[in-house]
Amino acid sequence: MRKEPGEGYVRALYSFALYLLSPFTLYHLIARGFRVREYFRRWDERYAAYGTEPGTPCVWLHAVSVGEVNAAAPLVNVLLKERPDIRWVITTITPTGSERVRALWGERVDHVYLPYDLPGSAARFLQHFRPSLALIMETELWPNMLFGCRDLRIPVYILNARLSARSLRGYRLLRPLIGRALRTVKCVAAQSLADGRRFMKLGALPEQVRILGNLKYDITVPEGLDAFRREFSAALGTPRPVWLAASTHEGEEADVIELHRRLRARWPELLLVWAPRHPERFARARALAAEAGWAVGSRCQHRWPRPAEDVFVVDTLGELMMFYGCADVAFVGGSLQAIGGHNLLEPAAVGTPAVTGPHLHNFAEISARMKEAGALRVGADVDGVAAELEALLADPAARAAMAAAGTALIDQGRGALARTLAMLGEDLPAPVAALQGTTATA
Repeated sequence: MRKEPGEGYVRALYSFALYLLSPFTLYHLIARGFRVREYFRRWDERYAAYGTEPGTPCVWLHAVSVGEVNAAAPLVNVLLKERPDIRWVITTITPTGSERVRALWGERVDHVYLPYDLPGSAARFLQHFRPSLALIMETELWPNMLFGCRDLRIPVYILNARLSARSLRGYRLLRPLIGRALRTVKCVAAQSLADGRRFMKLGALPEQVRILGNLKYDITVPEGLDAFRREFSAALGTPRPVWLAASTHEGEEADVIELHRRLRARWPELLLVWAPRHPERFARARALAAEAGWAVGSRCQHRWPRPAEDVFVVDTLGELMMFYGCADVAFVGGSLQAIGGHNLLEPAAVGTPAVTGPHLHNFAEISARMKEAGALRVGADVDGVAAELEALLADPAARAAMAAAGTALIDQGRGALARTLAMLGEDLPAPVAALQGTTATA
């Protein structure tokens, strides 16, 4: 694929701006490090400085954080099973994404942080890992990395691609550059027709865009869920109602406290299981609950909630779906603030009805389908969320109907994984056995 007219000029401006701003990346890492200690580590990877020899060619998958890693999990799991000869290098940007990669796949894949999009860093990354195929999850568009893949003839697929109207507006200043970079990829595998159209507005060519559906519908129920539920219930002692506040952000923490206070006025034995989105908020959630006068436990401290506790904080990663499966009803955070919401299919997959706030632009298609199917309730504000949670806690039949609707919707939405695997077939590395057979024949 040839360079487009004017590419060198806009790319040079972009790279010059990045070099000017590069000292601030250190300030960013230091500032984040005071909240999450992991940001103080592995700085060499952030600038593509590797102290090891280049490895064998690989398939490279980039997933910015936990949500994208989870979305990629069905694809990676299938290929690890069917193609154990493939070497995987998975990059993330956040430490929580890194921890999730290790929790899912351990040493079966290599993990590093994606370097900053400086021309030299992007080039060193590609030269060191020598990917034969690049898979980028959802909406990670780094121009120098994409141009570098084009120059080295590495096919790039943007998988499970989504682009909200808000994100499209956010790219407006960089659209001349992003559009050129986007046209270097082999395929944009969009979640929905609306996503595909927005990618074309951003600069993708119609022939690059395919609508394959959302990989998140190919979600699997975690193994051992039934045993986990039994241990959870045994720890509680006597049966009691349970609600879960999941993936909450800093601005929503006071709302969670208020919701629990209001719900306990009707159900004094109600247990809140609280899973903040970011690890740096775990301690704050415990402190806020204690300041409200409640007995507080946590996964790290006590493993299971104890009978006398009012709030149980999930201060671990990778167990959210298990705890969804233990709750009567869940509130999915990132939705009372203008965050855009989080994965609504996880509670549905384990049969837990979910309530959210109104800010759902990151999951517009999924939330619309779930609402239409009767598998999701949306509150306009904290009062609306409280009303929906209260109505569901009081109505087991409504909870059961929502659970059934959610399961049916997931079953109907499956198929993106099979379509994605079929699309990637021609660009996956040839099996080692096939290569050895060809060599022997030659």
